Amino acid sequence: MDSWTLTFEGFDPAREGLREALCTLGNGYLATRGAAPESACDGVHYPGTYIAGCYNRTTSRIAGREVENEDMVNAPDWLPLTFRTDGDRWLGEDGAEATDQRLALDMRTGVLTRTFRYRDGAGRTTRVRQRRLVSMAEPHLAALETEFTPLDWSGTLQVRSALDGTVTNAGVLRYRQLNGRHLLPCGTGGSAPAETWLRAETTASGTGIALAARTRVTGGPQPTAESVERRPDWIGCDLKIEAVRERPVTVEKTVALHTSRDRAISDPLTAARAALARVRGFADMLQAHTLAWRHLWQEFAIDTGGADDRRILRLHLFHLLQTLSPHTCDLDVGVPARGLHGEAYRGHVFWDELFVFPLLNLHLPETARALLRYRWRRLPRARAAAAAHGLRGALFPWQSGSDGREETQRLHLNPRSGRWHEDNSHLQRHVGIAIAYNVWQHYRITGDAAFLEEFGAELLLETARGLAGLATYDRRLGRYVIRGVMGPDEYHDGYPDSDQPGLDDNAYTNVMTVWVLQRALEALAELPDTARRRLRERVGLTGAETRRFARITDRMRVPFHDGVISQFAGYEDLAELDWAAYRSRYDDIRRLDRILEAEGDTCNRYRASKQADVLMLFYLLSAEELRALLRGLGYRDRADDPELIPRTVGYYLARTSHGSTLSAVVHAWVLSRTDRAASWGFLREALHSDIDDIQGGTTAEGIHLGAMAGTVDVLIRCYTGLSFQDGILLLRPALPPELPRLSFSLRYAGHRSVRLDIDAARVRVTVPPSALPPLTVECRGRSASVTPGTTRVVPVR
Repeated sequence: MDSWTLTFEGFDPAREGLREALCTLGNGYLATRGAAPESACDGVHYPGTYIAGCYNRTTSRIAGREVENEDMVNAPDWLPLTFRTDGDRWLGEDGAEATDQRLALDMRTGVLTRTFRYRDGAGRTTRVRQRRLVSMAEPHLAALETEFTPLDWSGTLQVRSALDGTVTNAGVLRYRQLNGRHLLPCGTGGSAPAETWLRAETTASGTGIALAARTRVTGGPQPTAESVERRPDWIGCDLKIEAVRERPVTVEKTVALHTSRDRAISDPLTAARAALARVRGFADMLQAHTLAWRHLWQEFAIDTGGADDRRILRLHLFHLLQTLSPHTCDLDVGVPARGLHGEAYRGHVFWDELFVFPLLNLHLPETARALLRYRWRRLPRARAAAAAHGLRGALFPWQSGSDGREETQRLHLNPRSGRWHEDNSHLQRHVGIAIAYNVWQHYRITGDAAFLEEFGAELLLETARGLAGLATYDRRLGRYVIRGVMGPDEYHDGYPDSDQPGLDDNAYTNVMTVWVLQRALEALAELPDTARRRLRERVGLTGAETRRFARITDRMRVPFHDGVISQFAGYEDLAELDWAAYRSRYDDIRRLDRILEAEGDTCNRYRASKQADVLMLFYLLSAEELRALLRGLGYRDRADDPELIPRTVGYYLARTSHGSTLSAVVHAWVLSRTDRAASWGFLREALHSDIDDIQGGTTAEGIHLGAMAGTVDVLIRCYTGLSFQDGILLLRPALPPELPRLSFSLRYAGHRSVRLDIDAARVRVTVPPSALPPLTVECRGRSASVTPGTTRVVPVR
């Protein structure tokens, strides 16, 4: 099988949403789901065009309460293109079905090809071949090239091409009780297929959106008649062509899209029409688009030496790059948890960037820097949130959208029970830990001192101040504690029978808060004297605060029980769940929280986790780092216990339902050195989570970007032991038996494309020619200095 092509044969209504999500095309600015151009949102098809960072706010009435929600907007649909033969039904109308359907997504070039046959009511058969692209070379452009071939007839072929502003956000079933109308029509225009246009505006945010389209016949007989039909929110043009049996007719539809958020434009419509006028045709667009993708694949090429699932790895990278590309650098956007591929999570930004940044730092550091600036621009909101709690610094929201306010829903629907219940996930303060961790790792890997001085140190410091403010000193315990939070687990949002939400001393939050405070002090020390003084003055940082930082890093509480790190204080008091009984009663217990709620019970009563929580410590920190932190906190006996980490891993592994796609990524990582077979099994589960839709319908609502990036990161950093220290590239390879070799490129220490070829016996390092100093590589204690333009081989053992 071609590992660059994802193919779907036939039509299965139950899997159509999955197919459309996986066949999404995008470029970091704009993405369009892979729906058939003649289809509408009908319970099977969920067409959608999403623009990075384009949000709108609406209000709805749910369970007797008025709720406000902000969504990533489903923009006007540029895809509609259908046809009919000699006045018969339009393809897409009731009873007018395509047969012999085949979709082929070419990930190497970013082109989606659709082929099918259509037999009309009179028995006439037409073969259709359509290619689609969303330009990676010019982010405001997209195009369709459709070839119609009459197989057994001659006569009138009528093609209709449209721009549709009537679309709503309706792609997620459980959100349909919410107000999904985000677009106000602002007019349409154009008197010929050579150019039609549509303008719309979001109802609350006032973002202007304009599309300009050109539809023309570029091969075969030319139209004998053309017409345009228009309404304020829809415009379509019809082309009538006298088709000849077995003679193809080729129709191109080219579209330009701009919004009022774009730079260097006077207004969206003028910009869209000008961009359209510059396009010569599909062939030229395809050439530039293919070149842009070739350059991206040169940066992200990965070879697993014949191991299974290369196609899925490429699919994951493909969707990562369609969401976060070099074009992202010029945008004010974050990392949407479900990509630009659907409406799940409403396009919000969570902590998933923690799993995405490692790849970007090594391949597209400029994009990573831009994404961190998204967080920095929202510091005023985060500071206001901290101030509302009487704290200094910044508290970032669990869900972020346009302006950085808390977008987390306060009511959540359980589709299993049909009941709405309180949602306390805004208490996941560890989102700030993810931001701070990404700041520091970006600085350490890129060595970008200007980033740290310009805004990185401020972002890290203010996040640290907010986390420090959450910590209070408990005189009885003689330690700092953090109360009333939720950890990454998400199943536990309070204690059983308590009327107050939140948990005390989540181990992940407490330990990583210590780590963040240490890095904030380190970042301050690394700034030039003038920059450090000005930053302290600008944010009002006092000596008393930094001394408190130091005290917290000495005396933060970490709970333990039964020889393991406790997920939170009091975890040992919870009941054990009868896992065997639930697995026998239900086919799938990944969403154990929904099962228990439907039974009138709650996860808060049980030692049961949705995903890695304590184990996140072993994902982000090396064993040596964690032990050093515990020793520094006075837990020397625990730190010196060689069985603490494996015992803790085994304890929570037996009590986790893996209700998140991220869970398998983390478990693949933490088991990589102690149980390679289990690690490989979890990696393969994570690889297949979207393509096989293992969560039973969630992929149709949007891919899981963190898990997609995380699978590649497990290969590149975890199985190779890749890390960086003081300009030295460190490797400790431990490839699973199923992975005979691994090859990839990365950027480090100024070198743009360092090539690593790794197998069980040796590491081959190739550094491209440049005027830079040699790169030092260390593999299990053996060092090599690799001069630019040369290759060195370092033994693994």
